[in-house]
Amino acid sequence: MSTADGRVTNAVYGFTSMLAIVLASRPEFAIAAFDLGKPTFRSQEYKEYKAGRRAMPDDLRPQMDMVREVLESFSIPIYGVEGFEADDVIGTLARIAEERGHSVTIVSGDLDCLQLVTESVEALVPRRGITDTFLYGPDQVRQRYGFEPAQLVDFKALRGDTSDNIPGVPGVGDKTAAKLVQDYGTVETLLERAGELPEGRLKTSLAAHADKVRL
Repeated sequence: MSTADGRVTNAVYGFTSMLAIVLASRPEFAIAAFDLGKPTFRSQEYKEYKAGRRAMPDDLRPQMDMVREVLESFSIPIYGVEGFEADDVIGTLARIAEERGHSVTIVSGDLDCLQLVTESVEALVPRRGITDTFLYGPDQVRQRYGFEPAQLVDFKALRGDTSDNIPGVPGVGDKTAAKLVQDYGTVETLLERAGELPEGRLKTSLAAHADKVRL
């Protein structure tokens, strides 16, 4: 998908299509957040963070400026904070809006945003393509994972996340991580009570990787 003069526009088209879906519900306010492309506190604290992730495709980079132009044409303000990711900005703004009594819809292709879901904060994420979306409230998160939205952090710490190069505990997959979160609630509680686990690979592996799990 490109213009007559050869500029690739597939990402801009997809973004604008998603934006149209969001604006159709006539929100009172709208804010967009972008990474600033500079080191964040995570990469400074954990050098391997997102290591191995493929660089942005050459045909996508110039489209980011066009996406900004789309947002500006709708008078939607754009936020970015040095040292933080766009996700951090989204999460902060969602909490501030919630504290001020607003109902919030986070729109993101990253399921990490589900940790922010509450009775007042929902998450709209694409499933296949752009127009096939799913709206997550607390019940939908519980149905998918079997635990509370805020516990997604503990789940990811145990299972790991290849996209962010978070190691997790070797041998711990989705089911085991979910069961541990359901049984112990938090990583801190699990590590405090690790002695209760039966002798075996899980107990040994958890002890060996406790520091990375905490991080």
